[in-house]
Amino acid sequence: MTTSNLVPARAAQRAHSLIGGEATDANLRRYLHGIPGIDAVGLEARAADLGSRSIKTSSKRWAIDTIIGLIDLTTLEGADTPGKVRSLVSKALIPDPSDPGCPRVAAVCVYGDMVGTAVTALGSAHAAGRAEGVNVAAVATAFPSGRASLAIKLLDVADAVNAGADEIDMVIDRGAFLSGRFGQVYDEIVAVKDACRRSDGTSAHLKVILETGELNTYDNVRRASWLAILAGGDFIKTSTGKVAPAATLPMTLSMLEVVRDWHRLTGEKVGVKPAGGIRTSKDAIKYLVTVAETVGEEWLQPHLFRFGASSLLNDVLLQRQKMTTGHYSGPDYVTID
Repeated sequence: MTTSNLVPARAAQRAHSLIGGEATDANLRRYLHGIPGIDAVGLEARAADLGSRSIKTSSKRWAIDTIIGLIDLTTLEGADTPGKVRSLVSKALIPDPSDPGCPRVAAVCVYGDMVGTAVTALGSAHAAGRAEGVNVAAVATAFPSGRASLAIKLLDVADAVNAGADEIDMVIDRGAFLSGRFGQVYDEIVAVKDACRRSDGTSAHLKVILETGELNTYDNVRRASWLAILAGGDFIKTSTGKVAPAATLPMTLSMLEVVRDWHRLTGEKVGVKPAGGIRTSKDAIKYLVTVAETVGEEWLQPHLFRFGASSLLNDVLLQRQKMTTGHYSGPDYVTID
């Protein structure tokens, strides 16, 4: 796991330079509202065109394996148990027991109180030489609503980091954003970023969840994406998966365009994570094409792109088995999550 791109102090200096002053509501509003608006019709047409692109048969196996390696295998239910998390880790490490060549997923994503269980399970596998490359991501900051005091949110983050989380998926305060309190949202992201730092000087990667289904408009999503990146987020993420609509191709495209523009402006690379509602390999391939055509194929690696999903892996494994055997396996050939 690489360290985060920027320490909070450097992120603050960069934001100060870009917005022409301190990160106050007024300065952030002037900066964010100065960003050109989105042509919704054009964006949706572009997404539809990208979603219609086909992948040649010779490239489909590459696409399937790439998708697996980009998945944050997720369980975020109130009924989660240590046993379920251990099973999730086992599946992350060995997605297809019948094929040892099947790639591992990028991470397992759990609630903060389950981080220790996931870390222990991965640690046991690592001791046996089987856990390289699988991270533990934890949702935090009063996920999914974000309705808690900043002090509680920061304790939530610190608890997960201290338990061994490699990545933190935080939620922004959508109410504050929609009310125009951009400085509050910015300050919270900066504070969470600081809470991701470990005693050895490294940091858990920070994914900033926008909850696009509650931001409603493409312009809001674009502004929230810029705000999250200005504050030092390593990833921008569409959704918690608890609000409909969750990830959509047009919304993800709008976020990828921000990442592209940020890279052109600063030379820095920020990741994108669509989460919620991506259930089939056919849908996931549309996202691969959109990433490749918008920011480039170099983004198709785990430190720059992820799928947040629970059921996607099963469909991808069935498609992979079909390519290997020539026929579809029944659903009993993959585990039920």
